[in-house]
Amino acid sequence: MAWSMVHLGPRGMHLHSPWILCICILNPMLCFANLVIQVELSNYLYESLRSVPNIRIYGPVPSQTVRRAALCSFNVKDIHPTDIATFLDQQHGVAIRSGHHCAQPLHRHLGVNASARASFYFYNTKEDVDNFVLALNDTVNFFSSFR
Repeated sequence: MAWSMVHLGPRGMHLHSPWILCICILNPMLCFANLVIQVELSNYLYESLRSVPNIRIYGPVPSQTVRRAALCSFNVKDIHPTDIATFLDQQHGVAIRSGHHCAQPLHRHLGVNASARASFYFYNTKEDVDNFVLALNDTVNFFSSFR
């Protein structure tokens, strides 16, 4: 027979259920804070990417929509998205996605074979966006030197 310790008195009867109220209140607050951060990063990312030469950004501009995710799909003229993603990863340690992003009909409609996509989350900062844009500019300059 196993022996277990039983707490007598109020401490032994307490199930710590008051913490549930804190969790129920904290969750929407964190979701709202995350949304605010993502909207700020989305706007900043969009404006920063416009400085990259020969870039084509897909999707609505932030001013056209209230809820735009903190991501941006794009292409750079005459540079394949996979080349951009590979160079950013190997030379700058920056991870982005390239390909169809499970949206092949959209890519067909846009007339492109693939696109690159950068995305950010609540732990990212404007400095991360700046570093990404600098790395992307370096990548574009590298591939443009072969034209």
